[in-house]
This record gives sequence, C-alpha cells and structure tokens, in this order.
Amino acid sequence: MKILSAWLREFLPEIAADDRQLADDLTLRGIAVEGIFEVAGGSLFEMDITTNRVDAMNHYGIAREAAAIYNVALKPLDAALPEANAAKPYPVSIDAPELCGRFTVRVIRDVKIAQSSGAVAERFAQLGAKPIFNAVDASNFVLQGIGHPTHAFDLDKLEGGIVVRRAQKGEKIKLLDGTERVLEADDLVVADEKKAVGLAGVMGGWETMITAETRNVLVESAWFDPVSIRRSSRRHGLHSDASHRFERGADFDAVPVANALVTKLILAAGGRLEGELVDVIVPEVAARTASRAAISLSAAEVKRHLGATVDGKGIDAEIIERYLTALGCKLQASGNGEYSVKLPSWRLDLEREIDLIEEIARVYGYNRFENTLPTFAGVVVEMPWEAKELAVRRTLLALGFTEAVSSTFCSAGDAELFAAPGVPMGNPLSEEAGVLRSSLLPGMVAMLEHNLNRSIADVRLFETGTVFHGSTAKVDERPSLALGATGAAAATALTTADNALFYEMKGTVELLAEKFSNTKLAFGAASKAWLEPGRAAEVLMNGEVVGWFGQLMGTEAQRHKIKQPVYVGEIDLSKVYKFNLRQPAAREVSRYPTVERDFSFLFPDAVVWQQIEEAISKLGIAEMSTPEPVEIFRDAKGKAVAAGHYSLLVRVVFQSKERTLRDEELAMWSGQIVAALSALGGAIRA
Repeated sequence: MKILSAWLREFLPEIAADDRQLADDLTLRGIAVEGIFEVAGGSLFEMDITTNRVDAMNHYGIAREAAAIYNVALKPLDAALPEANAAKPYPVSIDAPELCGRFTVRVIRDVKIAQSSGAVAERFAQLGAKPIFNAVDASNFVLQGIGHPTHAFDLDKLEGGIVVRRAQKGEKIKLLDGTERVLEADDLVVADEKKAVGLAGVMGGWETMITAETRNVLVESAWFDPVSIRRSSRRHGLHSDASHRFERGADFDAVPVANALVTKLILAAGGRLEGELVDVIVPEVAARTASRAAISLSAAEVKRHLGATVDGKGIDAEIIERYLTALGCKLQASGNGEYSVKLPSWRLDLEREIDLIEEIARVYGYNRFENTLPTFAGVVVEMPWEAKELAVRRTLLALGFTEAVSSTFCSAGDAELFAAPGVPMGNPLSEEAGVLRSSLLPGMVAMLEHNLNRSIADVRLFETGTVFHGSTAKVDERPSLALGATGAAAATALTTADNALFYEMKGTVELLAEKFSNTKLAFGAASKAWLEPGRAAEVLMNGEVVGWFGQLMGTEAQRHKIKQPVYVGEIDLSKVYKFNLRQPAAREVSRYPTVERDFSFLFPDAVVWQQIEEAISKLGIAEMSTPEPVEIFRDAKGKAVAAGHYSLLVRVVFQSKERTLRDEELAMWSGQIVAALSALGGAIRA
C-alpha cells in the first residue's frame, strides 16, 4: 500500500526524524517500507503490511507506530461536527446480529456534489487514486486516513429504513462495478425495506450510488464479521479495499469516528446535518472485540523472555508502560511488577501475555537486544522411533531417493481420496489447504508433478512426516512414509521395461523391511481408488497391512497433467516401528567351497514367489542359503510355456562351515527341493 510521509507528519507534529530514517525505523519494527519515492512536500512510501496488522493499513495507524517508536505525541483525530437539526432518528435494524456487530448512519441534506479539491484532490493525485465525486472521495479518503471502510448512499433512492440481513437465495443485486450478482443465503446484505442496496463489507449497490444529481446523502459506517465477508468476497470473486480490511478484523470503536470524518468532509462543500448519529450496537459482539477481558502482564516475564539489552539497562517498568500505552493499551499496575492490560479495540491480534511481550520487543527494536542463547534445563529427549526413522532415511538415500518435504495441509477431496477425511481447520488458508493431511500422498503427487513440469523426467522422492486422523477436538498423529518414482527403470532378467518401476518400488519396500527383525514380509493384490488395477500391491508385515504402492490411477495423473507413468506408495510407520531394528552381526566366513544348484520349473500363475520361498525354506537344510529367483519367462503365444503358466529358474547355494559337502548330500537335498516345488503344482521343465 502507499503512504504519504507528509500525511503522517500531520499526525506527528513533534517528529524530528527525516523520511529516510522514519522508513528505516518502521521497517525494523515490522512495518516494512519497501520503496521510497519523492513527491511534492515529502515522500511516498511503498509499504508491505502483514495480514494480521490491519490496524497499520492506513496513515493514522502507521503514525501511531511512529509515535511509539520516537516517544512523541500522536495528534488526536478531529471528528467534531456542527450541530444537527432536530429530526426523527433514521430507522436501522440489524436482523443478522451474528454477522453485523455495529451499524451507524447519519443524514446529510442539501449536499453539493462536485469534484474534490484541496487536500483530498492533492493526496489522491500523489497516491494515484482516481477521484469521483466529493461525497464518494470522502469515504475513500477516510479509508486511507484511518483504515475503516464507509459508504455513502443517495438517500432519495432508499425505500424506507436500513435493514442488515442475510440475502435470500437467488436474490439479485447490481453492484457499483456494473455487474449483477446472484446471492446466496450466506451472503450479508445492506438493504432497504424493498431491496438489497449493497453486498455488506464488499461493495455498494448501483441503484443507490452517488451521482451528480444527488442532493441528500446517508453516510454509513459499520462492523461486519470477518469470516462472513471473506466467504462472500471469495464466492463472488470480488476483492475491494473494504473487504480487504473487514475480512482481517476491523476496529469496532472506529465505526462512529469514521462516520463523523466522512460527514465532515462532505459538509465542507455544503449541506446540513439532519438528526443525530444512529448507532446500533450488538452487545455480544462488542464484548468479544472492543470490550475484551484484560490480559495479565508480568514485568518479570518480560525480562525473562527478552533478556539483556545492548545498553545493559534492560526492559524496565518505564519502557513497558510507555510502549504499551503508546500502542493504545491501558495499564493498571497491581504491584510487584504485575499489570492488568486493557487491549485497544484496533488490535484484535493481541490475545495473550506473550503477544504483549512481543510488542514491547518489536517497538523497542530487536537489534537493540544482546545476542544470547536461550536458557535450557534438562536434556534433549529423542522420539522413541528416532533410530528407526534414521535407518529408514539412510536406506532410502542409499537407494538414490531424495528426501522431500510437503505441506501439512491439503484439500478435503485429496484427503478422502488417498486415505480418510482430514482434520478440518477452523480458519483455513484456502480450500486447497483446508484440512490437516490424513495422507502424505497429496503432497507427494504434487512434488512429482512439480518436477515433471520442470523437465525433470527421472525422479525418486520420499517423505517421512506426520499424518492426522480424528476430529478437531481430538487429533491422532502418526508417522508415515511416502514414496514416489517416475522415469527410467532398468529391466532385468525378472522384469521388463514396462513393469521395472513397479518392481523397483517393491524392492525398495523389501530392503526397508529387512532393517527390522522378526518380520515376515508379504505382498497382496491391492484395490485403491488412486492406484491402477493390476499394477498395485498391498504390503503386509506378519499378516498386517502396513501400506500400499503402485501406479497412480490414470484419472488422477490426468488431473495433475502428468503424462508419464508415476508410481507412489505409503507405509504406516506407526505399525512398522513396532518391530525392533535388526542388529548387525559378523559371521565367520566358511573356508569350504560353495555349490550352486539351479532348478527350472513350470508353475501356474496362481503360485507366487512367497510360496516357493517358504516351501524351500521349510525343508530346514542348515547348509542352504536363501533361494533366489534368477530368470522368469512367459510365452504370450503359449508355445514354449503354456498359457496361464510361467517358467522360473530358482538358484540355491549350499555351503558348510565345517567340511566339504558330499555328492550324496547334494543329491538328497536337491531331491527334497524338487519334491517341495512339485507339491506346489510345479513341473520340472525339460
């Protein structure tokens, strides 16, 4: 936003710092000045104000910050008005008190509509704002001045009194931008007794706008619920200066002041007041905004958190009282360095004692504190699964995977697709980040998409993180592992180029499982909405499903504009971490020769490797190593290998630690293996 230094100085007659120093000091206090440009009579500051500091999105709010920094007086706002003619109060009704906490109106008769002149025209020109008419410009000028939105209606175009109500579903309104909007029941509108005349907190209506023929004006200033304004603004794709302020939390007590300042500017060109200010207040809203309960503040806590200052004096009671008072707080000392702090109506971001301590540090200047390490008592306590997580991470890094970190938030739709409904947040940043993730896969798919969009075709990623289940009232957090792979994968004797990536993922899971003892790993067919049928597997450890992996469903790949096969998987580490890590042990190397035996068998497709491995291992031959598949072959034409069957070459290695093996022993063991494989339905291939 743009701020004029000359306008700031009108509120700060005693300030001595030049514009450059003022900009630097504001920036150091979190009110960032990103650019300084010379204009007539001073400088134009380009400001970057954080979303929580709506109080500083105007000239008076920034002047208040400067007054606190330099310990100078802030000039009060002059909202005095001439005496009004006696008249019946203009009727105002708030029919949606949960969405509108305060509404004020004031009637001005015999207004002279003209082009703005004087300070208003000059400052509009310097700020690059477009003037319209003086009655409209007055509202925009006050918004720039004190930050509170207002609106001026052509009084003669209103039919009856003002009613602040929810819109009727399907109700239509033409707004000041010339567009017609169809309203929803959740929209809040300012209406007369016949029609809606404005989308509350967002934009006024076309039918009651100020024109050159306007003679009587109704000035409105209000306080609207931030969530309601944000929803309406997003729903209708509208973002105005008013909605920008209201959806971040406007100042409840600024409502009548803003109304008076706009009225004063309109009267400067002519006109007369009719009746006093009509000010309708909802007590429940006032209690949670302008009349919030006081916060307790301890000087000892301030000192404990902030520590020593560069000058050695530290933060004493005088500094605490000076800064907080300058920022609008009202302090009541209760002895022993304890305070009861009444919060200003314009700082809804202040809620706890630590917020006040942060404000003291901010205004004092973080650069004026000594660089010290925070105090610490006790020892660092590792999570129970720290060593296991480290083993998983090291294994994946050694396999060529790159560790990645994605957002903890995702959309509700993605959460339900990949796992289960996520934990909803009370104030989400957006619909795309509306819930705490119940799966790491939405983030993994997004990261794979990000890489592919930047022409990185071969990607191997993993992420270890927390997933969330349950409700907002009770959240269950669990560690999880996501795997993602796309791009080239080398074919082997057991795989083809078409399925090599699937078996690479399978091998990765097997190597991870080998890090844990007393585990029996198995794989089964998986049916998941996000996995391609026939290219997916579930992972079982000791009979319990601990995860899934496979090729991302084509519809999901298309939704993310992914044009090449992508494989993803997720492992529930809370189940895996129940097993102990396998401890490495050194074994004596045998001095005696090894003997290899290969067995070529035909098996029905229903026989899986796990059955073959178990059948051979159950023979209990101590001198035998774990069997390995060496070559697999299928014949699509059914000539060399019958349809529904496959040829498998199994290799077994025999070795004794005590002696050289005899031929009769090898023959006996080979016979046992042939018998075990035949019992599975296998046939020796000639």
